[in-house]
Amino acid sequence: MTYVPYHKQGTITMLAGPCSIEDPEQMEEVASALERMGLSWIRGGAFKPRSSPYSFQGLGEEGLRIIKEVGTAHHLGTLVEVVDTAHVDMMLDYVDALQIGTRNMANFELLKAVGYATAANHKPILFKRGMASTIDEWLTAAEYLTMGGNPNIMLCERGLRTFETSTRFTLDIAAVPVIHKRSLLPICVDVSHPAGQVDLVPALAKAAVAAGADALMIEVHPNPAQAKSDGPQQLTISQFEELLVQLRAIAAAVGKTIV
Repeated sequence: MTYVPYHKQGTITMLAGPCSIEDPEQMEEVASALERMGLSWIRGGAFKPRSSPYSFQGLGEEGLRIIKEVGTAHHLGTLVEVVDTAHVDMMLDYVDALQIGTRNMANFELLKAVGYATAANHKPILFKRGMASTIDEWLTAAEYLTMGGNPNIMLCERGLRTFETSTRFTLDIAAVPVIHKRSLLPICVDVSHPAGQVDLVPALAKAAVAAGADALMIEVHPNPAQAKSDGPQQLTISQFEELLVQLRAIAAAVGKTIV
């Protein structure tokens, strides 16, 4: 099977879902809401590369089973982060797209393994920028994936680590037009990680749409206060639905639709 790319001309792809896959009920609630809103993808973490070894590390393969089931039931593509070369083949059996996170942007053996493993079917890859990486470093690293044989890559700006402490990371919104100028690859903006707090997410999301992002990543959880990871930056389903209405209005103003 050949997989379609994330991005089609005139659209903005919404990649929404919880930080971590926690249980079937959580994912069912999110997936049914995303389908009702007319969206196409659900995301969630099964293997979590956490800064602290005492933090929730994810459900592993059980999480992959859960997201595959809800994705199939609600006609949603599934996106999950791959963190280890040993997981690549297993994950390809479960998910529709692979994410490579900021901590692995320069894990070149993982990049090569993912590129080679997806060369035949061109399964989509979301490739996040390293938290302290230049755009040149990011684009060069992406070539490990494309040289492996898979051109179906979407870059993802997710904020940089700077001296500023008011936000979790500093969102480089200028990366959107720079990437459009220097690369043929589409670009997603993860607005949850740079915000770090839910009240900042709407403004960053609106800025990303206005700047020309080809996709948005937003973390959504049925009950963020009880989330096992990154609760403060996750929107409730009702908050996300309200924001989506606003984002669709901005998208329409620039001639695009959110899918």
